[in-house]
Amino acid sequence: MMTINSARLEARISKDLHILIKHAAQLEGRSLTDFIITAVQSAAQKTITDTQVLQLSINDQVRFAEALFLPPAHNSAMEKALEQHHHLLEK
Repeated sequence: MMTINSARLEARISKDLHILIKHAAQLEGRSLTDFIITAVQSAAQKTITDTQVLQLSINDQVRFAEALFLPPAHNSAMEKALEQHHHLLEK
């Protein structure tokens, strides 16, 4: 016997929203379930991308790469921080 890993999701919605979603699914020639699953999956992926992926403009990408490859000279605060860091690592 084959087992399918799945979970059930239930939601109460208004009759008007149900009619709207059903109509949209029919326009795409899909079942209500398929339409809802696809829409929810797309929204979930967008939310994750929007909150967990840092997107930079081309200019910001260039500035970031330049900072990595050509870092600015250390100022006195950075020198002090580096000394403290090295001191902590020696212990």
